[in-house]
Amino acid sequence: MYHFLQNTNKIFLVAAGIFLLCGFIQLIYYILYSRILFYKKKKIAASHIPVSIIVCAKNEAENLQKFLPDILTQEYPEYEVVVVNDCSEDETEDILERMTKQYSHLKTTFIKKDEKFTHGKKLALSVGIKAAKNEWLLLTDADCQIGSKNWLSLMAGNFDDKTEIVLGFGGYLKQKGMLNKLIRFDTAFIALQYLSFALAGIPYMGVGRNLAYRKSLFFNNKGFASHAHIKSGDDDLFINEVAGRKNTKVEIDCESFTRSAPEESFFNWYLQKKRHLTTGAFYKPMHKFILALEPMTRVLFYFCFMGCLFYPPFLLFSIIVFGFRLIFQYLVYIFFTIHLKEKDLLLFLPVFDLMLPFINGIIAISNYFNKRAKYQWTK
Repeated sequence: MYHFLQNTNKIFLVAAGIFLLCGFIQLIYYILYSRILFYKKKKIAASHIPVSIIVCAKNEAENLQKFLPDILTQEYPEYEVVVVNDCSEDETEDILERMTKQYSHLKTTFIKKDEKFTHGKKLALSVGIKAAKNEWLLLTDADCQIGSKNWLSLMAGNFDDKTEIVLGFGGYLKQKGMLNKLIRFDTAFIALQYLSFALAGIPYMGVGRNLAYRKSLFFNNKGFASHAHIKSGDDDLFINEVAGRKNTKVEIDCESFTRSAPEESFFNWYLQKKRHLTTGAFYKPMHKFILALEPMTRVLFYFCFMGCLFYPPFLLFSIIVFGFRLIFQYLVYIFFTIHLKEKDLLLFLPVFDLMLPFINGIIAISNYFNKRAKYQWTK
């Protein structure tokens, strides 16, 4: 019995040690995340730099009718909109033809369908970028709702001689149901990560729904050549390659956000995340490490805390540490979600905070054993 109690105490002490270490690491992450809350963009003169907005459309007739006019009526002095009709089989071509007669700054190009040749979004983007006449490119998707008529001017307000990349926020529209809240929470957390890391000088990804970069940067990097064999990654893998401490800025004004319709079934969302997470294996080693460390320590923190609850000598201290982490976490999320206009997500923070690492873990394991899986054209 003595040896049993001694071994049990050792197990609890190890769990307590892991709990403290993970709590410390989690605190470091949230201190880093809090940078986004205090960020203030430097005031610069209104930008008049010519911009080319690139939109890829594959069977997006309905969305083009709904959202393209907002892109075409931005309050900005000089810009063009390049829409790539990527093998659409609906009324996309007719709608674009009508709109080109109404808007002189709308330019269209297309990719013909070839049964012998399949391609992903990267080809469509490359075609659009080659067709663009301006140095600065602003990317979004055909199904994205633009935040305001100041979207372009706010993104362009970051353009200067040293900047080559501007990262924006691309969220999802608010709808009824728990799945919608889960998707928006996941998106908000991903944004919290990549925007705050960029402010810390560690930019590692962007989202193609709201992203700007120089045309020369694209061609100097030979476009998507290094990861052309991967269907996903037209945004995050490209940014992972070319972004650095000195050439990247972020734009977090609420009028600069874009939002698109989320998936309406868990299975479709699961497949979407499965496609997106295939690119993670190709990130730089340091980025993979810091992105894996956070969810790993998060899960260990929760499980070791539950273990510490059964160890009386450490009970009070473990509750204090857990409560401190939770309060700090809530403070970051309160201000960030209010800024994103997603404050209804706060109620679900404890549940989603623990749920998402397991979902992402299952997807990562699935992708590992299915490396040769082929994915469709993705956004």
